[in-house]
Amino acid sequence: MTAQDRETAPADHWRTTREVVADAAGAAALLEIGDQLGLIPHLERGLPVTAAGLAADTGIRERGIANYLEALWSAGIVDRTPDTADAFQAVDDFAQIQYESGYVYWALAANRPFITNAVDFLNDPLEEGGSHLRDGRQVAVSSQWMGSKGFYPVALQTILDADPSHVVDLGAGTARLLIEILLRREETTALALDLDGPSCREAELAGKRAGVGDRLTVVERSIQSIADDATPVKGADLVHAGFVFHDMMPEEEEIADGVLANCRDALRPGGIMALTEAVPYVPDPRERRFSAIVTFYHKQFMRRRLLNEQEWTDKLLGAGFSSVECVQHRFPTGRLFIARK
Repeated sequence: MTAQDRETAPADHWRTTREVVADAAGAAALLEIGDQLGLIPHLERGLPVTAAGLAADTGIRERGIANYLEALWSAGIVDRTPDTADAFQAVDDFAQIQYESGYVYWALAANRPFITNAVDFLNDPLEEGGSHLRDGRQVAVSSQWMGSKGFYPVALQTILDADPSHVVDLGAGTARLLIEILLRREETTALALDLDGPSCREAELAGKRAGVGDRLTVVERSIQSIADDATPVKGADLVHAGFVFHDMMPEEEEIADGVLANCRDALRPGGIMALTEAVPYVPDPRERRFSAIVTFYHKQFMRRRLLNEQEWTDKLLGAGFSSVECVQHRFPTGRLFIARK
């Protein structure tokens, strides 16, 4: 049905047709509020929650939380539990709702400084880049929601299929991906490398909570440092890097090339480098709109150059890898480059 068809459809048609865009907007706003309130982790566990219990945990007034839970229930994001009248728990497709909301959260909230200060950024991006900063936590949370179904599954399955003895993740954050691998492969060890101290400390705690802390090493270092000292990746069967190399483009492109070359040399024979990246301005109808905002944000506001599929392939081959396969992610504009030693 075309846009014109929708506009001229009989009233009984639009009364019975789900408004997908309105659904996504409503769910995203409700979940963003829940994230700001610190309530989303409670719902993610899938266990029943009450307004009184959440109020005690968060210090927020019970009446306000009760009103919020009522809105979630009305939206079909939580259900009332059958045994306790005032208890709620996330619906079965909560993860899918969260995934869809992540796109709206990232595009409109996590990158709000770019939108609010668009005139300043377009006139003088270098000056404004240091004045109007994004909320790093919002960027991380919204990326995690999108990644849960958008790019983590392909990367995870690629790593599991390789059945590595030792995995290294560059820019690992809180090591969510590595912990999932360690839980599924009891003989595997892993190293998480990240420059952010709080993320590294959370990764160590998360590994211990998951019971895999003895097989997870956390290193607080920049990815760029691998160009000078490849010790953290030495002897890995697989090195993963998700959406981190484009941050070096264009100013540190030579350093990025050095990191890729050292990763290739440090891998065991037959080793793999799995590189997830965003490619620019994808014309495919499924990807073109989200790809457009991702590319524009990076080019105009972050002053980053996104490489296309051929450029990433050439860069990995230039680093000494023998072959490169490009796999499309569900996440629009996302690609996984599987480079073999």
